[in-house]
Amino acid sequence: MRATVSKDGSGEFTTVAEAAKAAHGDKMEIYIKNGWYREKLTLFANEIQLVGEDPDRTVISFGDGANFSGANGEMLGTFRSYTLYMNARRALLENLSVKNTAGNGDIAGQAVAVYTDSSLARFEHVNITSRQDTLFLAPLPDQPRIPDSFKGPGEQMPRRPCMDYFRDCRVEGDVDFIFGGAEAAFENCEIVSANRGKSINGYVTAACTPLDQTYGFLFYRCRLDSDCAPGTVYLGRPWREHAAAAFLNCKIGSHITERGWADWEGRPQDRTAVRFEEFGNRGSGAAVSARAPWVHLLTRKEAARRINRIHEIDRLTLQSHRNRPENF
Repeated sequence: MRATVSKDGSGEFTTVAEAAKAAHGDKMEIYIKNGWYREKLTLFANEIQLVGEDPDRTVISFGDGANFSGANGEMLGTFRSYTLYMNARRALLENLSVKNTAGNGDIAGQAVAVYTDSSLARFEHVNITSRQDTLFLAPLPDQPRIPDSFKGPGEQMPRRPCMDYFRDCRVEGDVDFIFGGAEAAFENCEIVSANRGKSINGYVTAACTPLDQTYGFLFYRCRLDSDCAPGTVYLGRPWREHAAAAFLNCKIGSHITERGWADWEGRPQDRTAVRFEEFGNRGSGAAVSARAPWVHLLTRKEAARRINRIHEIDRLTLQSHRNRPENF
């Protein structure tokens, strides 16, 4: 079903939730005109397409945090804090913003803006903004370390492989703000670390890559920006012991610490299994001479294989564009 959503009533629906409900769970092809839509969306469909009119003026926003109480009085936890949850075989988001406005993680806790649990998902010209745990890329790990901490729409879902591609997107957060077990490629994206005003301002990634998955998060020709103090942000830490993340030909700002990478809350034993990689980066935070010794500096041939994989993910996720009209 194809539908247009508009705040002024010029479309078939005035909210995204109404349009999604009318799609009956098979195919959601929803075009969203400019406006601020205060909605918490839980979407299940074979195919999901959410296409906005302008990435800065078409905004889906909500403000739940892990430390907030739900309708039953129970704390929401990380995986019920999302603004947008998508479970699909193919998904496309384009030309819009998704925000979680819960705010400072010291008060709100984790606050997910986008939680995607889709076999193939593609994001183009999308702004994704929160503070802690901004973007979750399923699958979840098999088991939580803290009992009941996976409560949410994906808790009982099978841990299937998920593939995500981001082009010309902006992702902003502070602690572990790109996390999960997906194979995900970020190409020509802006990755912004928000300033907490602390000696450690955060971690860009927190991967939980499955052992049998070759790649985790792949960043290619991205820009890592921030107004944080120099040396106060890490490129990542391992949410699980086989975490995989690579930064290739990126521009890295001075906010990234010389060490580059961190352990997960006192688990140095994970250093032997993590797959943290860098190649060809530039900028004041890109020097590798003082990087953690367990980080792998790729050869040109190794980097080429990862870049080829990024191009393959690009091609595979283009399936999500099928039947999309050229004009809004």
